[in-house]
Amino acid sequence: MSGAAVTVDAKGTALAPGLIDSHVHPVCGDWTPRQNQLGWIESCLHGGVTTMVSAGEVHTPGRPKDIVGLKAMAIFAQRAFQAFRPGGVKIYAGAPVLEQGMVEDDFRELAEAGVKFLGEVGLGSVKDGTTGRRMVAWARKYGIQSTIHTGGPSIPGSSLIDKDMVLETDADVIGHVNGGHTALPDDQVKELCERSPRALEIVHNGNERAGLLALRTAKELRQMHRVILGTDSPAGSGVQPLGILRMISMLSSLGEIPAEIAICLATGNTAKMRNLNCGLIAPGREASFVFLDTAQQSAGKNLLDSIQKGDLAGVGMVITDGAVSIQRSRNTPPATRVPEVVKR
Repeated sequence: MSGAAVTVDAKGTALAPGLIDSHVHPVCGDWTPRQNQLGWIESCLHGGVTTMVSAGEVHTPGRPKDIVGLKAMAIFAQRAFQAFRPGGVKIYAGAPVLEQGMVEDDFRELAEAGVKFLGEVGLGSVKDGTTGRRMVAWARKYGIQSTIHTGGPSIPGSSLIDKDMVLETDADVIGHVNGGHTALPDDQVKELCERSPRALEIVHNGNERAGLLALRTAKELRQMHRVILGTDSPAGSGVQPLGILRMISMLSSLGEIPAEIAICLATGNTAKMRNLNCGLIAPGREASFVFLDTAQQSAGKNLLDSIQKGDLAGVGMVITDGAVSIQRSRNTPPATRVPEVVKR
């Protein structure tokens, strides 16, 4: 502490790891053609999100689908977002969508170039479990993590991915297990929770009832460590700067889990399942934090009680990589108390 360049007085607020959005679809800089919106990533920072994981740059106009083109686009996106951090948000981008004709060497080349994640299996031309499983295994061999689309079609060109293909493909993350937007039938959602050991991703832009079913099933199985959170945005339903905070409040209040556990789903759980060096407050971890407090006039007795009652937390400050990125959020309900910078 003696060498600190900045001192923050938390003023009694709660310090949490920066929130992680496990499922976004970036394109170019802080712009999305999905809603022709500028500044969506920086706006999410005001919702406490300090880290995002791309599930594929699928909204890119003219997205190349040939092997050379998709690899080039993935490497470009990885490099661009590694160098560009809107507001300080770290984006793990460059997530190629699987296409027919890819071979093992393609995954080796992608990994050597720095690509760490695949886009959603099923959004490209690979729509069968046998091919998907083979390519996911190649990706895993070279340290690239995979996610599979789950549920009905989300964009033109995508298809229904049912529980049989999800189980056969065996991707590392069952993307939007509650649908994105359209969920699988209840029995299939439960079977995915019961038969697969992989991460269960619940998203904001999905079926809320199916999300609660997945949460309760994971709880019954005593496998809450598998549950991670995302927004699946930008999407047809827009951009949700407070999407992760809304998920925390929804799952806590309606899913009847303690608020602190719901926060863990969007921090430590996601970091562990996604192999990220954030999401926990510990030596050696990235110094990205969010200061939270009860929203003004909430019926909750304190921060955790207010979340349990379904209210959103107020963000008073966000720190990314040890630097103050924002102070009082312009997007959340105003926090009752806010931290102060007392020394620079």
